[in-house]
Amino acid sequence: MVVKVCSAVPRGVEALPVRVEVEAHHGLPGLVVVGLPDAAVRESRERVVSAIRQLGATLESKSLVVNLSPAEERKEGTLLDLAIAVGVLASTGFVPSKGMGNLWLLGELSLDGQLRPVRGVLPIVEAATKHQAKVILPAENLPEAAVVKGAEVLGVSHLKEVVALIRGDGAGSWTKPEQASWWQPEQSRELDLADVAGQSHAKRALEVAAAGGHHLFFIGPPGSGKTMLAQRLPGILPPLSEEEALETTKVYSVAPLAPRPQGLLSVRPFRSPHHTISAAGLVGGGPYPRPGEVSLAHNGVLFLDELTEFRRDVLEVLRQPLESGCVVIARAAGSLRFPARFQLVAAANPCPCGFLGDPKRLCRCSPQAIARYRSRLSGPLLDRIDLHLTVHPVRFSELFTQGRGESSRAVRERVVAAREAQKRRLAGTGRTTNAQLTPEEVKRFCSPDGQGQKLLEAAMERLGLSARAIHRVLKVARTIADLDGSESVKAVHVAEALAYREQAMPA
Repeated sequence: MVVKVCSAVPRGVEALPVRVEVEAHHGLPGLVVVGLPDAAVRESRERVVSAIRQLGATLESKSLVVNLSPAEERKEGTLLDLAIAVGVLASTGFVPSKGMGNLWLLGELSLDGQLRPVRGVLPIVEAATKHQAKVILPAENLPEAAVVKGAEVLGVSHLKEVVALIRGDGAGSWTKPEQASWWQPEQSRELDLADVAGQSHAKRALEVAAAGGHHLFFIGPPGSGKTMLAQRLPGILPPLSEEEALETTKVYSVAPLAPRPQGLLSVRPFRSPHHTISAAGLVGGGPYPRPGEVSLAHNGVLFLDELTEFRRDVLEVLRQPLESGCVVIARAAGSLRFPARFQLVAAANPCPCGFLGDPKRLCRCSPQAIARYRSRLSGPLLDRIDLHLTVHPVRFSELFTQGRGESSRAVRERVVAAREAQKRRLAGTGRTTNAQLTPEEVKRFCSPDGQGQKLLEAAMERLGLSARAIHRVLKVARTIADLDGSESVKAVHVAEALAYREQAMPA
């Protein structure tokens, strides 16, 4: 008799259902796993056999074959341990084999039968709920699984609890959340924009970037406040919606970095990788692809400090996610898609020593050194960043004599109002911010008045802006108009938007 048990493994941010088929017959004792298992799945044999011994069951006279279907898809990780163990127990008659058709089993087994947490639980529970199945999983994964509406999940700590449930000796406590009303979005309270002295122009650029979802590039000498400004961007963004929180938490579940004990992210992510990061670390990859920093920053902020210190080949892989909002990782066995709709904030010094243009300190870099330094950034990459701004050092009078500036909360109120205007304008398109506008929508929603068109024409000639750069200027101008509460894009909005292109570091 062949016993069939249901489980699943993560595939990107989705789930691949796996049917664990177990056949037991008399012969040389042993357990063979087939169906394209990776090393971790093959090693489950030892974990499963040891855990079963702790229950008092014996496999000494049984030859066992475990098939993981679909057999053409590679299975990785330790999620299948529990399903394999239950399949083996059912095939040997230790537990009944009936009544498991609508049950999915997930979990890694320790040698003594304890269940350990696994990654990718959130997308798997979502898939199980769509199949109207119940899920048994490690107790530590329960908060993460319980955020899925309508899911029936049971957290257990030991294999013996699962055996008791299947035998009907204990039902445990099933959790079936109807809604995630207990979840509330939060804002960062530690980093307030009011703490940044001076830099009114940079704060305005940060507000425009937040209001329209635009990418931002700060250029300035060391100590001018570029990092402080970038760290305060999440605090002026609108709170996470429940849908955004679920999307982002799925990425963290697969990583695995899912928050505990709350299970669901409540603040927008802020990722700041070091400049020594690899291309795979930034956009994702590996033999069994995992999400990279751009996906971990989904619905949040990706901050690349010292942008010119990143390897050029690493920076070039940013082009696709900056445009499409997703990353597609192709391998011989197939391709995986990870979401990557983030806001990029980059920062760099104007030259190798950092003091080019500083009124107080002398730059000693040669023209050749400056040219080599700036050539690390390609024109196509810079062209994808909407706002470019030079950040000047803070003056002494600004640092000590001015009162606290405007708080993040006050700025966020204007940002939320501008975002709501964009949502109403883009209702039904699947897009929510001006940064996501298509060329057709730019023509429809961002056309400036006559004076604004003359400004654009003059700027295109003087600055040598490409058609894509003009479109980006118009998107930024539309955002500035939204912050101004204006239905139309006026010359003053275009002029401010153009000011954010003139400071671009040449490649």
